[in-house]
Amino acid sequence: MRDTKSIFFKYFIICAAVILVSFVCLGAVLLLVSSQYFVGEKRDLIMANVSDACIESTEAMEILSQNNRGLSSIELMSNGEVYDIIKSHAQSIGGEFVIADSEGTIILHSADSVPESISQSLLSGLTSSGRYFDTDLDGFYPEEMHSVGASFTYGDEVFYILGSTSLSEQDDYIWNIMQIFLISMVFVLIAALVIVYIVTLRLTAPIKELAQTAKVIGEGNFDERVPEYDTTEFYILGNAFNDMAVSLNNYDKMRSSFVANVSHELRTPMTSIGGFVDGILDGTIPKTEEKKYLRIISSEVQRLTRLVRSMLNLAKIESGSMELSSQSFSLIEPIVDTLVTFESRLEEKNIDVRGLDVDRVMLYADNDLVHQVIYNLLENAIKFVNQDGYIEFGFTPHEKLTAVSIKNSGDGLSQEELPMVFDRFYKSDESRGKDKNGVGLGLNIVRSIVKLHGGNIMVRSVKGEYTEFVFTLPNQPLDKE
Repeated sequence: MRDTKSIFFKYFIICAAVILVSFVCLGAVLLLVSSQYFVGEKRDLIMANVSDACIESTEAMEILSQNNRGLSSIELMSNGEVYDIIKSHAQSIGGEFVIADSEGTIILHSADSVPESISQSLLSGLTSSGRYFDTDLDGFYPEEMHSVGASFTYGDEVFYILGSTSLSEQDDYIWNIMQIFLISMVFVLIAALVIVYIVTLRLTAPIKELAQTAKVIGEGNFDERVPEYDTTEFYILGNAFNDMAVSLNNYDKMRSSFVANVSHELRTPMTSIGGFVDGILDGTIPKTEEKKYLRIISSEVQRLTRLVRSMLNLAKIESGSMELSSQSFSLIEPIVDTLVTFESRLEEKNIDVRGLDVDRVMLYADNDLVHQVIYNLLENAIKFVNQDGYIEFGFTPHEKLTAVSIKNSGDGLSQEELPMVFDRFYKSDESRGKDKNGVGLGLNIVRSIVKLHGGNIMVRSVKGEYTEFVFTLPNQPLDKE
């Protein structure tokens, strides 16, 4: 069994994954920014306190030296007032302060215990402007510390002051930030997934509705329609779907009409033929009337032949099994031959035939199929031309195609009928009363043959005045041939 997943499931999973990845990326950025912010703040805080401690310590030693002129610089530095200064700044940064002499020996410190000295390699990089770095004070501290070291001079003696604070504060700070972020993320993620779920349901609802409607239409209910949607894409799709349903409905009606027409067209002549043959055989029809009824039988047989030929030709064209046997010939010849075939009907309606007083109109096409096009169009024109009306031909050669028009006076077609005249099985209600032989295939076959040759056909009409069919056929070999 094929493993399939619904659009709803895929869309929901994709949206959830995008939201989750976005939160992870946001968390990473927040972690980086928070870390850099904390380090920057700590560096500035320690730097400011170390600088202030240098200044304040120097001032305190200056005051002490005035009252105690016999004390050395180191003894002045070891004074309690200086200790209070570094102790105060140590509390400000939440860490420790250490003061060492030029040899690295620690003179004063705020911590309970410190190493006896600081290595010269560490002190050598310290200047009066201060330097930020991480250190464990040669292994004395159990972890790396945020540290700022600076040098200052009192008298002839150089001193070094070092302020440090624990890195664990940074970890605690970042962890607190991430806790807040994670808690917020969980609530926002839940809310976002609920919203995505609802939106996805609403977004996929039209698809389910279209699928359900398609299933109903597939079962033969062509009157089913989908509603108009607010979303542009679904609005277009819904309209296209409804148009398809209308076309299927019309096609189904035409198919039903075709089946009824074909059944009638087959049953009526066969019933007549059978009745007349039985009448001749059993003597019901007198000998003197046999020729009359044989002519009727012949007419009905021709009627059946036309119906079968039309259906077979249409089936061949649609299946692609009909091959063109193109050759050069004059179009006037099949037109004249067809007019001769309809001579009695032309005289009966007193129809004036116009436009044939032209030179030879050469075509490069299948003579037999073009003959059928002319036959069907002329049969249609004669069928609907008015009494004492006219049929007019027109020929306009172009580069590789020749446009041919067949125009007849008469009632014409309405604007509603024009788009449907070439549809298979189509017969207007008005034509039903006039057309005793057709089943709505003639014009459809004409269009198929013209397109098979690479041409086009169109119809124009003015109600109450005329109907005109214009089609193009090649007058020389086309590239595709």
